[in-house]
Amino acid sequence: MISIAIPKGSLEEQTLLLFKQADLEVKKTRRDYNPIIDDHRIGKVKILRPQEIPIYVEDGYFDVGITGNDWVRENGSDVIEVAELPYSKQGAGNVRIVIAVQVGLDIEGVESIKPHSKVTTEYPNMTKRFFEELGIPVKIFFSYGATEAKVPDLMDVVVDITETGSTLRKNGLKIIGTVMESETKFIANKESWNDPEKKNAICEIRTLLLGVIDARGKVLLKMNVPFNRLDEVINALPAMKNPTTSKLYGVDYYAVETVVEKRGVNVLIPKLKSMGVEDILELNISKIVG
Repeated sequence: MISIAIPKGSLEEQTLLLFKQADLEVKKTRRDYNPIIDDHRIGKVKILRPQEIPIYVEDGYFDVGITGNDWVRENGSDVIEVAELPYSKQGAGNVRIVIAVQVGLDIEGVESIKPHSKVTTEYPNMTKRFFEELGIPVKIFFSYGATEAKVPDLMDVVVDITETGSTLRKNGLKIIGTVMESETKFIANKESWNDPEKKNAICEIRTLLLGVIDARGKVLLKMNVPFNRLDEVINALPAMKNPTTSKLYGVDYYAVETVVEKRGVNVLIPKLKSMGVEDILELNISKIVG
């Protein structure tokens, strides 16, 4: 069995949803930090701050964990990247680690930051490397939260995480640069990855998680198509792969099914109907495993 660390905080809700949809529901107990997953491949489960997870996975306290690539980079953790999981606090998508200053300052790019400026951040290591590469000496102060609130009274520059930039803008800040884009990562301890039994379990869990992610935003369309319109209809379908077709018994119709993006189905279905397609079914998909 493998042990897994799940992130607390901004990634927690989306991670728990992903595991539930993958039929690996994380069930909370009276001790919220020690939930269980009713699966023979998974033993210990712990909910921890994402900042800590790369360190604990690298040191072997957990076989696998889910965290942001920003924290893997910040900690310099030597771990195996098992999979990229493209989701964040608000759903699909990545986050950015950005540099921001007070609105109104005559600073439009990071190169214009004055030497010895005071920088507040939860990413001191990444920030230090970034400014060293630019050749700009700065004073870095570790932030324990509410990083954006420290400018301009206490600090000159913020290095912080954002999805949309709205919180920074609400606090009178403007983004002038990006340190990195960060994705959610499924990571593994190196020794665990080299253990054949554990690696097999990790890969099976990866298959389930990625199957859910691949299915998001897609639906299965099933329909009956007149034989003389079959080629025309198939050419009109934005299918992932070639559609599946089968001859219906006793009539000149084919049953056709294919997976398409949910976005645009509201336009596609009326178009198919106008081409003589009948009995159109739109079905939700829980997983796609290639």
